Amino acid sequence: MNEEYDVIVLGTGLTECILSGIMSVNGKKVLHMDRNPYYGGESASITPLEDLYKRFKIPGSPPESMGRGRDWNVDLIPKFLMANGQLVKMLLYTEVTRYLDFKVTEGSFVYKGGKIYKVPSTEAEALASSLMGLFEKRRFRKFLVYVANFDEKDPRTFEGIDPKKTTMRDVYKKFDLGQDVIDFTGHALALYRTDELSAIYGGTYMLNKPIEEIIVQNGKVIGVKSEGEIARCKQLICDPSYVKDRVEKVGQVIRVICILSHPIKNTNDANSCQIIIPQNQVNRKSDIYVCMISFAHNVAAQGKYIAIVSTTVETKEPEKEIRPALELLEPIEQKFVSISDLLVPKDLGTESQIFISRTYDATTHFETTCDDIKNIYKRMTGSEFDFEEMKRKKNDIYGED
Repeated sequence: MNEEYDVIVLGTGLTECILSGIMSVNGKKVLHMDRNPYYGGESASITPLEDLYKRFKIPGSPPESMGRGRDWNVDLIPKFLMANGQLVKMLLYTEVTRYLDFKVTEGSFVYKGGKIYKVPSTEAEALASSLMGLFEKRRFRKFLVYVANFDEKDPRTFEGIDPKKTTMRDVYKKFDLGQDVIDFTGHALALYRTDELSAIYGGTYMLNKPIEEIIVQNGKVIGVKSEGEIARCKQLICDPSYVKDRVEKVGQVIRVICILSHPIKNTNDANSCQIIIPQNQVNRKSDIYVCMISFAHNVAAQGKYIAIVSTTVETKEPEKEIRPALELLEPIEQKFVSISDLLVPKDLGTESQIFISRTYDATTHFETTCDDIKNIYKRMTGSEFDFEEMKRKKNDIYGED
């Protein structure tokens, strides 16, 4: 291990794995280590089910009704990929998609007045939806057509709205859309709020490696000490758990993993879905999210469903805060509750060359994680993350596909 690397990466969460892959694809020599004997860090998938019970200190073994323990594979921080989102592009770029199959979630639902409704994703669904009255549907249809035709490069599509000077609230006003429609459009439509990635390109992976010391000289990282040996590096990427003195707490997230023996009510028996409870509907500052997958995705025993509720903690009683979401899931066979600190780096890492990722937030998608990846990339290289530029670089180093 006494070698010199361009980049050492500590932790195998999604952020670390993608950055490790990107650096390797760019021709950097990468060493990737994790103190745990498994991949994933905070966002690991736990199997068999017995291990999940142990991790959350639930006494006893899972009951027989849960089926075989090895049929379960439970994500601690599950998130959906946006089909046209940044993560899909990053995965395509690092070619990890050779090892993946994508499955479409069966629906997005939004909470309104204590009930859940399917978020309309087509013109026909919008017209049939009971989320809106007849006249509002017509106005909403006009709004959707406007958004679909909108092209930043073509002022003829602006219809008198200057995108640089107009707020979204003004656009809603132009189409005369009410607060409920604004809620589900902003929160449920616009969503405001694999492991061996670099090994493919010759990065070195080491699991179960205790990290004894991050070695810093004259304020700059020069290496990492593990089991008495030192690996040298020019730059270091890591998650907050490896550098507790270099991060600060900016909040907390509560997550509750719920095992169900039934699909969620009013979702048309969907095997997978997300539900968004807009903050306005439950008098909060932040949305509550539910992400549900099931045996249909080979992550649970036959006939079983896994729903994970998450939100940003706002009070001293976080479990009370997520009650509206839990009520939608009843009856719940088993709950696993965790409250984690939201940690962010105290500085940009420019001097120390130690680049620290942010803790995963409460959202059900990976877009905020991708923003963090692009941000760290820029801090490390001094240039923006550009997919086309990356493709050219990769072809220079590894040849055309």
